[in-house]
Amino acid sequence: MPESLFIILDSLLATPLTVSLLIKGLSEEQLSQRNSPDEFSALENLCHLRDIEVEGYSQRIRNILKENRPSLPDIDGGRLAIERDYNHQDANGALEQFIRARASNIEILRGLSETEMSREGTLEGVGTITLEKLVQMMLEHDEGHVSELQTIRRRIDRETSA
Repeated sequence: MPESLFIILDSLLATPLTVSLLIKGLSEEQLSQRNSPDEFSALENLCHLRDIEVEGYSQRIRNILKENRPSLPDIDGGRLAIERDYNHQDANGALEQFIRARASNIEILRGLSETEMSREGTLEGVGTITLEKLVQMMLEHDEGHVSELQTIRRRIDRETSA
């Protein structure tokens, strides 16, 4: 496996800790507060990361490894947030589930050969991707949500210190 991929896997493994630090000490009200109707709250970001990890990435990784060029459905994160009422879920439970699912996925990925990482699937709305490309997409997805959480945390910290 290329060294750059090990670096990506290390970054992916660190995301739950980063998320944990960004939400640490926030009240239930702060966790569920939205800056605008179009943006996720901190809690919605966390629940989204958990569900995408469990229902998206875990399934996609397993399907790519087990099937020959599987079809990989897209997941509508906005719809899930509404249907599952993310803002009324338990942050600690969501974080624990995210930590466990991510650790399991990284354990699987670290044990794969370059041949296995080049296995393909067809991701709805994207097209043909390799497992290695999926890993890169995971990192990009994490970075977007970590950035949102950093913005939320800065806003909350400014509001509470004023």
